[in-house]
Amino acid sequence: MNVPDPYPVFVPGMDIARIMLGCAAVVVDEYGRVLLQKRADNGHWGLPGGGVDPGEMVADTVVREVFEETGYRVEVVRLHGVYSDPRIGQLIRYEDGKVVHIVALVFVCRVVGGERTVSHESTAVEWFDPRALPKPMTPSHVVRLGDFLSGSGGLVVR
Repeated sequence: MNVPDPYPVFVPGMDIARIMLGCAAVVVDEYGRVLLQKRADNGHWGLPGGGVDPGEMVADTVVREVFEETGYRVEVVRLHGVYSDPRIGQLIRYEDGKVVHIVALVFVCRVVGGERTVSHESTAVEWFDPRALPKPMTPSHVVRLGDFLSGSGGLVVR
C-alpha cells in the first residue's frame, strides 16, 4: 500500500481542509533529557500532544494529552511558543488525503507523577538526550525542540 507523506511541503495555494488548534509539551527531566513518544499511526518520534477539545482550556489539553500518550502526569511551567507557519511543517496529511494546518501552542512542562506507559496513540515512550534525538522525527517538532534548546528563554512565535 502506498502511504502518503504525513507531512506535506507547503505550496502557496494548496488545498488545506481546515485549521486545527493543538497543544504539545516539551517535558524535560532532571538530567536535561526530553520526553518523546513514537506515534502509532506513522512511526515518527515527537513531542506528546494533540488537539484541543471543545470547551477545554489549552493548559488542560496539554496535561491530558501527555498523560494519555505517555502515562506521565505533568504540570505546565510556561508557554514556550506558538507555531503556525506551514513552511516549518505545521501541515498534516491524514489517511483520507486531506491536509490540515496545525496551529500549536507548545508548553514547557515538568513531571509530577505517573509512570511511563504506551497507549493506542504511541508505540514507545522514551527520554532522550537532546543532542541525540531519534529518527524519524516529526519535522515541526524538530523546529520546536531546536527553538527550546537554543536557550533564548523568550516566547517563540513562528
